Amino acid sequence: MQPPIDGNLSPADRRQGRASRAAQRSETLDSGQPGTHPLFLFSFKEIFLFLFLFFFLLSSSRAFAKSLLTQEEALRLAFPKGAVVMRKTAFLSEADRAEIARRSGGPPPPGFVAYYVATVDGKDAGTAYFDTHIVRTLPETILVAVDPKGAIARIEILSFSEPEEYLPRANWYGQFSGKALTDELSEKRGVRPVTGATITVRVTVEAARRILSLDAFLRETKRR
Repeated sequence: MQPPIDGNLSPADRRQGRASRAAQRSETLDSGQPGTHPLFLFSFKEIFLFLFLFFFLLSSSRAFAKSLLTQEEALRLAFPKGAVVMRKTAFLSEADRAEIARRSGGPPPPGFVAYYVATVDGKDAGTAYFDTHIVRTLPETILVAVDPKGAIARIEILSFSEPEEYLPRANWYGQFSGKALTDELSEKRGVRPVTGATITVRVTVEAARRILSLDAFLRETKRR
């Protein structure tokens, strides 16, 4: 006897056939046979483990950033005790930024800068600038204090996100005190190198030159 074609099946037989085919598809998905959806090739346990490791590594990389000083602590180190410190801001045009970069010989400052002017008994006691830049692949933030004559008074490190072996010792930063924007302010001339921290040396010199150029420009344009 020939099997009945689908059109001759009763409604009950059709429902039973559809239920059987649906059960077969479900078994195929559960078994992970070729042709199944990629999501079902991984168990919930494996997906959970992947997400846990991803967020753990992400949080660890952020936590590695080493904070050494707050802005308030750095400013206290930058100026004499009893100094009156005022925060000021300046907007720089593209032409301003290009001119500052030309003077420094490095990357330009941002279009908006904030700086801190100190006075003691009404007399200029210097200016402090914060500069954030990339070292190798991660950022650091430093303070560069400039004395009233336009030379570096001191440099302080606020945060350093790279491994510690790339961070020079404190006495290395001390050599910047008294340096002005001259050819001697260079890792190839008047700035001592640090073995294993070549990139940190270079970006610190760039930041120092950028700040000195910015400070001089603001004074010349009467915005300081």
